[in-house]
Amino acid sequence: MLAFTNSATLQGVVAVPVTVEANGGEKGEPRCVLVGLPDTAVKESLDRILSSLANSGYSRPRTRVTINLAPGDLRKEGAAFDLPIALCLLSVMGHLPADLLKNFLIAGELALSGETRSIKGGLSMAMLAKKQGARGIILPKLSAQEASLLEGIDVFEIGSLAEAVKFLNNQSSKSPLEIKKSYFTDESKTMDYSDFSEVKGQFNVRRAVEVAVAGGHNFLMLGPPGSGKSMIAKRIPSILPKPSTDEFLEILNIHSAAGSSVLNTGMFFRRPVRSPHHTISDVGLLGGGSIPGPGEISLAHNGILFLDELPEFKRSALEVMRQPLEDGEVTISRSAGKITLPSRFMLVAAMNPCPCGYLGDATNDCRCSMPQIQRYRSRVSGPLLDRIDIHVEAPAVSVEDLQNEVQGESSGKIRERIENCRIIQSNRFQETNISCNANLTHKMLPELCKIEAREASTLKHAMNELSLSARAYDKILKVSRTIADLDNSENIRMKHLLEAIQYRSLDRSLIL
Repeated sequence: MLAFTNSATLQGVVAVPVTVEANGGEKGEPRCVLVGLPDTAVKESLDRILSSLANSGYSRPRTRVTINLAPGDLRKEGAAFDLPIALCLLSVMGHLPADLLKNFLIAGELALSGETRSIKGGLSMAMLAKKQGARGIILPKLSAQEASLLEGIDVFEIGSLAEAVKFLNNQSSKSPLEIKKSYFTDESKTMDYSDFSEVKGQFNVRRAVEVAVAGGHNFLMLGPPGSGKSMIAKRIPSILPKPSTDEFLEILNIHSAAGSSVLNTGMFFRRPVRSPHHTISDVGLLGGGSIPGPGEISLAHNGILFLDELPEFKRSALEVMRQPLEDGEVTISRSAGKITLPSRFMLVAAMNPCPCGYLGDATNDCRCSMPQIQRYRSRVSGPLLDRIDIHVEAPAVSVEDLQNEVQGESSGKIRERIENCRIIQSNRFQETNISCNANLTHKMLPELCKIEAREASTLKHAMNELSLSARAYDKILKVSRTIADLDNSENIRMKHLLEAIQYRSLDRSLIL
């Protein structure tokens, strides 16, 4: 007797269809044979499944059963095939009608007791089921909650193997999960960050941060130790605009595929913030592994990647970010396959001007030699620096500012201006897949970042004086567009352009 059902495996953050087949009644020793290029985790599933069958009140197959995971040339990994394999075995033994299984996409890990456990990529699998036109998708509890956020597909939450059998045999009524709109509106945990009102002084840096977040621009702070670089960076999440529904689903999909559900961590409706340590490897930052998966830059998709002490990161790790910063995605090729991962993030970086940190400081003497300074700064390459839109110096905070009891502007007021700016951009790009000014293509600049002859002459002079690249030219126009949007100006004016140009001054000062 033959039974089959639909399941899926992950390639990066995308679910790929897999058909689970079981053929029973074969001659030979009573045992289960698993074929179809399974990895170790899938091969071990047979022992879990047989124990789960026994603890759910079913006997093991009394004949030889061949289980196939098709297509045979696609490597299968993970424990998501436990539940579909177990249901196919029960169908072969006559406990389930075979024609019911083929209508659903089924995935889930089984405990020895028969209970289900969550799996990676529940949302990706729901997207696949919707694309295939399946009647619905059957998943464990937490995975089902993720998948239920997708409209257009019925998601059924199953807590055990026995519960799945009763549901498929119509012995129990079970309604599909409803979409919880609260996940897209709940701000109960979105404002638990420190506030910008706690920052003393640094008005120029605060302004640069507002411009960067408003347009999604990459941002670099350079200053001595104790000037507040890390303090400011840790408060940037408090002024991030809300993600759109589509952006949040993209965020949820990536984190689900990585095995760290944002719903389980209580992230709810907000953008991700990743802050890896400088000892991180190339693979940890970019993604990959024997079975390629998302790294930190993909986990920061639609959010922020904060790199503190930028020159302390390995040179090779920094250089792998060039393509993601430019294209918003990264392609990884390994022996197990080739995948493309989304990685459109806002880079926030901080660094000292020299190894001791006091080069150019008015109150402390720099102890570094010129070769030491050159080696330190050369860790951040020119091509990488060229891809950062805004560079700003963070000088040491004066005692007067530290003792000033007047609080600065709150994060709430800054965030309000930023969200208004994002609304302007959303209306501008509503016919495209672009979400903010930082993602403007070169082709769109002449129309959306048009400047008059006087401003063009000023920009030409700045390009020649600072020896800026063609990419820096585009960056200045994009930042100018954001500054104009914050000013509710339809056109880029001279004051907007000059402010954007000053944010490129480190191009020259970092090259010795």
